[in-house]
Amino acid sequence: MTQRHRYAKLVVVGVGLIGGSFALALRDRFAAIVGVGRTQANLDAAHARKAIDRGVTLAHDWAREAADADVVLLATPVAQYPGLLATLATHVGARTVVTDAGSTKRDVAAALRAALPTHLARCVPAHPIAGSEHSGAQAADAALFRDRHVIVTPLAESDPAALALVASLWQAAGARVSTLTPERHDRLLAAVSHLPHLLAFAFVDELVQRDDARELLSHAGSGFRDFTRIAASSPEMWRDIALANRDALHDELAAYRAALDRMLAALESGDAAALEDLFARASAARKAWAASSSYPRADLPGEDDA
Repeated sequence: MTQRHRYAKLVVVGVGLIGGSFALALRDRFAAIVGVGRTQANLDAAHARKAIDRGVTLAHDWAREAADADVVLLATPVAQYPGLLATLATHVGARTVVTDAGSTKRDVAAALRAALPTHLARCVPAHPIAGSEHSGAQAADAALFRDRHVIVTPLAESDPAALALVASLWQAAGARVSTLTPERHDRLLAAVSHLPHLLAFAFVDELVQRDDARELLSHAGSGFRDFTRIAASSPEMWRDIALANRDALHDELAAYRAALDRMLAALESGDAAALEDLFARASAARKAWAASSSYPRADLPGEDDA
């Protein structure tokens, strides 16, 4: 191990945009980084990008790589976690810290408790609020998490040393780290992340089902582009997120539908004052958020933890 390496081994399960970017950002923190994935082609791409030192497909005995790992990061769609963790449980080392990058956290906590009941002190879930509509190892970027927000959601059983390690790795990747309970995380993210993605998907799908969809899209401009960009995100991932956080999303969709009903009523009655008040409040709030936000670009990224 060279002097710059602080840890011996990182295992990244799911070397896509998030997992690959995490590996690239922490290249100098680990003497060895092993990638685990479904396809050899993506692992080869990750190796070519120097995100990993070697790759193991899920079809092989990949969990043996965790026996001597300092850290295992799960960066696949969250619905895959129960199966992956059940396999991991057969080989995970006693000192290995198990963390993840999933966009929901209550289901992750439940999966960890079910699969690793004697290892919970070394389990620390987390969620990076970063990404793009792109996926795969080719999209990985060492700077992806720079000045982005990562929410760490430790279990009641997580030990302080494991929590400190996970937080320090995200900070080393350039992120700002905060802590929430899994329950509070899912409630907050349902409103500000999961709902916008569902709305973008629903809007695009409704539009393209129309008979004149081709003509409509030929006239679409920057407003359509900006509002719908995240509808290009991974369908598999967002299916899993929607189902995992369905209770909170039900409440958020109901609240949004009530807001649409109020807007429809104002349109039907020609209530210009009500419309202007709504638009003014929203405009002021959006400008205030943009002024205080740490996001450096106008084309803010969507989350993609595939």
